[in-house]
Amino acid sequence: MTAAFVLGINTFIAAIFAIAFGVVATMNRTARGARWLAVGYATGILTVILEFAIPWQANPLPTSVAIFLVYLLTLTICLVGVARHYKVKPSANVLAAIWLISVLALPLIFSLPYGTPLRGLIYQFPYFAMQTLACVVIWRSGRREPLDLLLIALNALVAMTYLSKPAIGWAVGTASSSQEYMTSTYAAISQSIGAITLVMLALVMLLVMMRDTTAEMLARSETDALSGILNRRGFDAHAEMALALPRAAGDPVTLIAADIDHFKDVNDTYGHAAGDAVIAHFARLLKDMASETAVVGRLGGEEFAVLLTDTNLADGRRFAESVRERLSAAPLIELGVGHVVTASFGVAQLTLTDSLNDLSRRADTALYRAKRAGRNQVSLALVQLPQAPLPSPQSLSA
Repeated sequence: MTAAFVLGINTFIAAIFAIAFGVVATMNRTARGARWLAVGYATGILTVILEFAIPWQANPLPTSVAIFLVYLLTLTICLVGVARHYKVKPSANVLAAIWLISVLALPLIFSLPYGTPLRGLIYQFPYFAMQTLACVVIWRSGRREPLDLLLIALNALVAMTYLSKPAIGWAVGTASSSQEYMTSTYAAISQSIGAITLVMLALVMLLVMMRDTTAEMLARSETDALSGILNRRGFDAHAEMALALPRAAGDPVTLIAADIDHFKDVNDTYGHAAGDAVIAHFARLLKDMASETAVVGRLGGEEFAVLLTDTNLADGRRFAESVRERLSAAPLIELGVGHVVTASFGVAQLTLTDSLNDLSRRADTALYRAKRAGRNQVSLALVQLPQAPLPSPQSLSA
């Protein structure tokens, strides 16, 4: 298999992945990384075109320099795409240093004899540095799922292939000039390695994007758009997961059901925009005051729920009282000067036999009790303990 044939395959592969990332970017407007990767793979095609042009040129130096810089640009664009996806900003200083050193090294690279290991090492080093920087970017994102670790490993492997190419050229022999590069065994091996790594990196990156897009869609389906916290579907799903471990270990868990008092009057008096502001304010208050492990959701209308792990009934009551006091102490600008909003709360603690529905039902019962008692208060769902059996007449007479 000749290098020209493999290079043609690489062009086809790069075009396919440029289109694939372009489709991802079009279908998901938030996938900014996909746009950069599409541009990066499209830019890589220019490198192939320049490679095919070299044998026909009397002075290949300008084209050789262009190939070196265009490929480095391709890696840079792809790095930015990966960084955008992982929401990590690559070091501008490191990128600038790689480019500055690469440009300054151009006279040295192209003054050394073609095919020598030293020339090859200096030529490949910027590519190694850029690929290594991709590993650093992914690692800094804090993502440690299997696909992320696989992507780091593949980038590290590709980085090492750049450093291994001078050794491969030394072992199998390479061309004596850039015009003869396409006819050499080294070129066939180098381009084959490029084809394999190109496919591996692109496929894994596409899988990462598909995984994250699916997770994003799931999060949207479980999030209440107005309040920014979980909706009923999301709350039920996350609460069930949060209950699994404490239920098995027998650790305390409490559920707080909350309802904004006289919410219909707020909408009727001040308008739905003010009502929306009250909903968002109360949701933010619950989220800010709850622990990171708490599950906070808006169940519908003015109804909210908070599941607190490692929290007994007394702790749950303290949390509810704190939220109640904070809410009633701060007037909302949307409702006018001096107008405050209050809420009622019901608190229930998980028992050994409780399902999530059982726990919710008891918290709701306590909430309704608080509403009936005058609102703006916290009511507890006390579990009725089984009564001890009465002593028999025989035992009393004994």
